[in-house]
Amino acid sequence: MSRYLLQLSLDIWVLEKTTLMNYILTEQHGKKIAVILNEFGDSVDIEKSISVSKDGDQVEEWLEVGNGCICCSVKDIGVTAIETLMKKSGAFDYILLETTGLADPGNIAPLFWMDEELGSSIYLDGIVTLVDAKNILKSLDEPAPETTDHGDHHGPVLTTAHLQISHADVVVINKADLVSEEELEVVKDRVGAINGLAKIHVTRQGKVPQLEGFLLDLHAYNNAEGMDMAEKGHSHLDPRISTVTIKVPPLKEEQLPKLDAWLRSILWDSKLPDSSTEPATTSLEQSPFEIYRLKARLPMSDGSIKIVQGVRDVFEIKDALEQTQPELKEGKIVVIGRDMANLGLERSYFSTVDI
Repeated sequence: MSRYLLQLSLDIWVLEKTTLMNYILTEQHGKKIAVILNEFGDSVDIEKSISVSKDGDQVEEWLEVGNGCICCSVKDIGVTAIETLMKKSGAFDYILLETTGLADPGNIAPLFWMDEELGSSIYLDGIVTLVDAKNILKSLDEPAPETTDHGDHHGPVLTTAHLQISHADVVVINKADLVSEEELEVVKDRVGAINGLAKIHVTRQGKVPQLEGFLLDLHAYNNAEGMDMAEKGHSHLDPRISTVTIKVPPLKEEQLPKLDAWLRSILWDSKLPDSSTEPATTSLEQSPFEIYRLKARLPMSDGSIKIVQGVRDVFEIKDALEQTQPELKEGKIVVIGRDMANLGLERSYFSTVDI
């Protein structure tokens, strides 16, 4: 069965995608890429060339471009819809799903990631977020209304910028030529504080040196890429969302069910298991929190390595692709979420897993 690598592309500033999309669809980079657009803007000539159905049904018209790539527009960005489109289009190396207007990628990413386990021909390679170096800080700092009805959570609503950066595997900071070196460092620090797992690339005029390893071939959901970039502790540069990193010793096989219970509690229920009771019991006096992304690389006492991937309330524990890392003496858990300050994640983990 043919496998297609899917890339979710998000951009906080709509005009940012123009140069990058034009590069993908016009340069002779040697890759056959299907670019699927699910929202249209007046700024991109390529988008103007694609007809959109007036009755709101899924559009199945493809625009062929000169470098072997194609472009398509869809209203339905579900797994089955895209699989159907790809069967009609022929073989391609990658699918780039351009999702401008999708404020929160946390709901769509697990659809493609977990559907792979059910035999889907689509494999989620990673999420790329494109930001404007000159304007991103304004976007992050824009006033957010207070809410008393945010699920089980209270406090300020996160901006679109926070949500898109927090779920990214790669953040491309574009228009670096429009800010000073000092301003660029502030932007990089702020982005890194929100998402300590993401690779950060700096570009000018949306030009990337290459596609492989930069925007494609990320394999973000089948390895522990980015773990080494996250330092131990808690970042404080952004008051709304941050990254927490925990270093942990090797686990024994009998501790895996306790790890699973801890993950279910913090991801499903947004509660820390109470350190003084059984893992299933939680403290009633906890500040509300919400986790958007979790990744862990955990060495086992027998020398094997487990990888944990989590997006919102969806997670999996599986064997690492590379099992030969004898130098790995300690593991690392990286958590990205809101209201993480003084949460006690590390204490809760050690207590629940009995370390």
